[in-house]
Amino acid sequence: MPVGAIGAIGSIGATSGIAGTTSANSVSGSGGASFGDALTGAVDNLQQLQGTSDSLAIKAVTGNLDDIHNATIASTRAQVTLELVAGVRNKAVDAFNEIMRMQA
Repeated sequence: MPVGAIGAIGSIGATSGIAGTTSANSVSGSGGASFGDALTGAVDNLQQLQGTSDSLAIKAVTGNLDDIHNATIASTRAQVTLELVAGVRNKAVDAFNEIMRMQA
């Protein structure tokens, strides 16, 4: 099982209009929709990785797994992706709380 890039999470870095430039897309709010789609894709990818990890772990426990490395790699990928998604969620909550503390 070759180790590849983490699918939907890689698309988060491809968002344009963030580095201090204001384009029509960032002003109209469509950038938020694409960011939301990227986060949804990341969560879907996380669920898929966890499902694969779970099925390989079950095979390992029952003795039906030929190569334990596949189970270890799948488990590690699921763990790292979960930590990344949780970190992004925490930063989003922190940003929301900071915005709510601003005075008009």
